Amino acid sequence: MAKSVLIIATLDTKGPEAAYIRDGLNRLGIRTTVIDTGILGEPLGVVPDISHEELAAIGGLSIQELRNSGTRGRAVEKMRSFVKAKVKELLDAGKVLGAIGIGGAEGSVMSAAALMELPIGIPKLVLSPIASGRHEFGPLVGTSDMFVMHTVIDILGLNHISKTIYDNAVAAMAGLVSHGHELTRPPEGSKYIAVTMLGNTTTSVMALQKELEKSGFEVVTFHANGVGGPAMEDLAEAGQFVGVIDFTPSEIVGTLVGGIHYGGPRRMKRVGPLGIPQILVPACVDFSVHHTTSLSDEIKKRPIYDHNPEFALARCTKDEMSRIGEYFAECANTSRGPIAVAIPTEGFSIPNTPGGVFWDREADALFESSMKAKLDSRIPIHRFAMHANSPEFGVAVAEEFLSLIKSKVA
Repeated sequence: MAKSVLIIATLDTKGPEAAYIRDGLNRLGIRTTVIDTGILGEPLGVVPDISHEELAAIGGLSIQELRNSGTRGRAVEKMRSFVKAKVKELLDAGKVLGAIGIGGAEGSVMSAAALMELPIGIPKLVLSPIASGRHEFGPLVGTSDMFVMHTVIDILGLNHISKTIYDNAVAAMAGLVSHGHELTRPPEGSKYIAVTMLGNTTTSVMALQKELEKSGFEVVTFHANGVGGPAMEDLAEAGQFVGVIDFTPSEIVGTLVGGIHYGGPRRMKRVGPLGIPQILVPACVDFSVHHTTSLSDEIKKRPIYDHNPEFALARCTKDEMSRIGEYFAECANTSRGPIAVAIPTEGFSIPNTPGGVFWDREADALFESSMKAKLDSRIPIHRFAMHANSPEFGVAVAEEFLSLIKSKVA
């Protein structure tokens, strides 16, 4: 099998649409491999290259046994794992040129999960009617460079509107295949530094960036919104960086307290074992992030900062700051390389300033004392009488990082 663009769909309901996209790509000289993730019925209007029976066999099941999983959700979950395994197998065999996932709710989630197995740079496009509104985009994107196209109308039948959407999807994939490229290892001699940031730390990170550039380093920033931090860790594990400055690890608040900036249970625990230099900064660990339309009654009782019309920030309580400090130390202790903690003592975020809605030195002091109590004694703590979002603090953190780099070289 030559390299091809995978087309993944539940062919028992999306067969004609998959065939239309396949034919469009074939007319442009692009090979395709159609994969059937349908569970309930047989393919409609198209013969798959990889059948749902073949996918079910990956889990040692027949398609009938898969259908009898108990609930639709369980069957979908199993099929999702099977198609992920198949895409990974094709990738490892060097057979993947790109991939398109087609589906409604279950179909797009299954195909997107499989597309996330592909590394950055391999074209991946999800076509779905749920790629809009207030739906969660995590299941469609993950930490990948996914293209998500809203189909506007549901995927049921070919008509003037749907064909326009599919034709443009085919054109997009053809362009990506012809002119894009996969992410490679960093060029020899490059010095990329990963840095996490939010709007609450942009000013300081910009100053940090300029300071590091003076020494020949290139800063790669990640928006710490629940996806940026884990994506940074993915790329760190892939060997893209010579060091990490986790300037804004606020996603650990989402993990411990709640909110939409959820980094997951491994956030801040993946870079340390790599042994590369790290600076950890507790910027923005003083609040959780919530949609303005879904604030709970408990959250409404807290100090609230209106970040923008869509997102509200809620101050963490003293107890929460203590727990966050302990977790911060637990994560820092995983480090096997040069590491330091840099603490801005004049506030962790923009609303955390004297007179600001989040100003609570007792709560921040609890973070610091709890962190110190759990932190490995080998890890130095540097305190700066500066605000987390001041240019001076950004420069100070850059200088600390340069010192770590020098110590590693020495």
